[in-house]
Amino acid sequence: MNSLRKLTFDEIFSQRPNLAQLKTMARMPIYALVENIRSMHNVGSLFRSSDGVRLEKLFLSGYTARPPRKEIDKTALGATDSVPWVFSKDPLPVIEELKGRKVQIVVVEHTSASIPYSEAEYHFPVCLVMGNEVDGVSQEVIRQADMAVDIPMLGLKQSLNVSVAYGIVLYHILSRFQQNDEKFSLETDIL
Repeated sequence: MNSLRKLTFDEIFSQRPNLAQLKTMARMPIYALVENIRSMHNVGSLFRSSDGVRLEKLFLSGYTARPPRKEIDKTALGATDSVPWVFSKDPLPVIEELKGRKVQIVVVEHTSASIPYSEAEYHFPVCLVMGNEVDGVSQEVIRQADMAVDIPMLGLKQSLNVSVAYGIVLYHILSRFQQNDEKFSLETDIL
């Protein structure tokens, strides 16, 4: 018989930093820019995944909804307070600023030069760019990208939900960073 047991909420939360502690902890060298995300529930989910990796900053752009909104909060579950974020109507100045700081711009999109996300070579710091649920990332933003990656789809559909795709690629990038950074540890600074 195995000794696995589900942790209680108290056990799980005892291992997590509180909001004040989180604000003093180092963030991962990963940014994200989202462009014209239609669903506020998707926006909330993006915040929640961003919190999970201790993202450096989330940039909301275009007509993407921004907090405070109850529809975002319902899915984010407080992550709008723990993830640094800013809004910029136009994503291009954000990309220009990031590129000026030597941040690699990676769009998740089907393009003529996309490679599978798991085969890409990521350079840190990196910014993951996600686009609209129907139209994807705009051509203007794609032109500014250093690389395009996609998620191989083996069925009828051409893509996954934007928040699902974001989580897959984001956690893969975090894993690559952890593998390459000998000093990095998942342990929090408070334990």
